[in-house]
Amino acid sequence: MCGQRKMLHNLSLPFLVSRETLDRLEIYLDLLSRWNQRINLVGKSTVPDGLQRHIIDSAQLFSLLPAPLTCFVDMGSGAGLPGAVLALMGVENVHLVESDKRKAAFLQEVGRETGISFQVHHCRIEAAPPLAADVVTARALAPLPLLLEYASRFLHTNSFCLFPKGANYIKELDEVTGWDYTLERHPSVTHPESVILQFSHLRRTP
Repeated sequence: MCGQRKMLHNLSLPFLVSRETLDRLEIYLDLLSRWNQRINLVGKSTVPDGLQRHIIDSAQLFSLLPAPLTCFVDMGSGAGLPGAVLALMGVENVHLVESDKRKAAFLQEVGRETGISFQVHHCRIEAAPPLAADVVTARALAPLPLLLEYASRFLHTNSFCLFPKGANYIKELDEVTGWDYTLERHPSVTHPESVILQFSHLRRTP
């Protein structure tokens, strides 16, 4: 784990420096490894490289979040990526929406074992409470047209979405219709062809 801690420090993100944060992330990785033997949280081949593939990939969103942040919604949270990881790093008012009962139980276990408070909503996204989120995220959940449809129910005037995407994101963007939006592309630190897409001022077109 010392090597993993060194990698976290090498990101040059001061919020990852505290021992308490590193301890929580270690607990998370241990839980992810053990639970993934029983339920499909992440691809089994990605577990040995969980720090790079999951922790760092989620942690990079931290620097894009506004302050203060009154409500953060992670749709289809699954293994808590990125929502639970960001909560472990200090993001408050985090809501994780997950319809799978076993995955929701895993998220609740992460909260208990780390002592970090976040809200797990065991339901489909369409049935989630009408939360007014400052930021909405989703990772490896659905193509962009569907993500925007899902996210729209949580957005208010000044909120935005952060969607990590791989090399095929341009094709997904071409398939988005029926929306006006402002788009920013942020490079990913985990893969040169990946990006974090930031959608703001989202509204339906007539």
